[in-house]
Amino acid sequence: MIKRLQRKFVVIAAVCLLIVEFAIIGGINGVNIYQTNKNADNLLNIIIENDGRFPEFDPMGMKHDKPQDNSDSSSPPESKKPDKHRGFNEETKYQTRYFVVYTDSNGEITKVDTGHVAAVSSSQAIEYGKSVLDSGKTSGTSGNYRYKTGDTDKGKIIVFMDCRSDSATKNRFLLVSCAIGAAGYILVCLLIIIFSKRAIRPVVESFEKQKQFITDAGHEIKTPLAIISANTEVLEMVSEPNEWTVSIKNQITRLNGLLKELLSLAKMEEEKPALTMADFNISDAVYDAASPFTTLAETKGKKLTIDVANGLSYHGDEGAIRQLVSILTENAVKYADEDGEIAVKLFTSHNGKETDLEVSNTCKEPPQGDLTKLFDRFYRDDSSRSRSKGEKKGGYGIGLSIAQAIVRSHKSKISCKAENGMMIFTAQLK
Repeated sequence: MIKRLQRKFVVIAAVCLLIVEFAIIGGINGVNIYQTNKNADNLLNIIIENDGRFPEFDPMGMKHDKPQDNSDSSSPPESKKPDKHRGFNEETKYQTRYFVVYTDSNGEITKVDTGHVAAVSSSQAIEYGKSVLDSGKTSGTSGNYRYKTGDTDKGKIIVFMDCRSDSATKNRFLLVSCAIGAAGYILVCLLIIIFSKRAIRPVVESFEKQKQFITDAGHEIKTPLAIISANTEVLEMVSEPNEWTVSIKNQITRLNGLLKELLSLAKMEEEKPALTMADFNISDAVYDAASPFTTLAETKGKKLTIDVANGLSYHGDEGAIRQLVSILTENAVKYADEDGEIAVKLFTSHNGKETDLEVSNTCKEPPQGDLTKLFDRFYRDDSSRSRSKGEKKGGYGIGLSIAQAIVRSHKSKISCKAENGMMIFTAQLK
């Protein structure tokens, strides 16, 4: 159980860390890609606005196309660049490689300008322009070039900008961030594994104290119970047995049964329970363990059917598996509806890797809420797992906890579900 708790802690922490890593790396790269594309689009807009040319910029980011008017000294000069010019300088026009395609009002290409790029000829520029016109898109990416279209007095202008450098930078940033993120993730996971024992230490100590208390209390209670039992027998020898002595003996039997199951549960929940693992015929074991309950079911007006596939073999503790079958079958007989039906089945799963033990009973009013709580020790559902119509259901609310511990000690799973008026417990034995 401790190992399972530690593994669960490590897995949950690792998954949470992985989600955070994805969010951080994805966010950083998303912002980087968005900002790079935005800068490229701003450049394209500037070129389109200036009819396929780069304007001259002063240090304040303003055009030199018109002389500045300083006649109004009361208006201070702008000290902030326009948003679309921010991040650009005098060298930007020489660093940007682009070509321009012009069309007339009919969509026919009239002119191309490839003077600002060396990798594209005029004929190639025309082909690029035609592909954009045929697509009908106003912006996007074509090969190594990001393009955008604009309207002019004579037709359209399509500007293509070489983005190979930007793409290489984005890819490099993505790879570096992923590599750093992966290294950090592995390092943190190793630290989580190393310190996980310390993190769950309070839970481990509490569990160990609880288990030790159950063991110590079990042995301590046995002595007074034995004395009470002996005194009761003496009273019955001196005088006739009466309802009080019978009640005392019944309660002693009940407490002895509870102590036995508590000690059995504590043993099963040990990190390495003392099980004798060997190959055995599980078909015979299940049939032998379930058969005695046929008579018990009949005395209660219920019907028990056993459907076991022949010749199935399993590697595990035969005694523990027989106890598992007894617990589930007794539970089904106890809580089945009046005149109800109980079924015990053993079969090979669809994938052929597991042996499934299924125990079901009719149940018109199944437990409500989370059915996994049925495996909690001392848990009872008020509606269907308690006394009803004056019938004493008995039990201690601990049998299914023992069944779960047995299944887990075999590294397998047990589950329950309510459907079509049936309560079904399934142990998937691996």
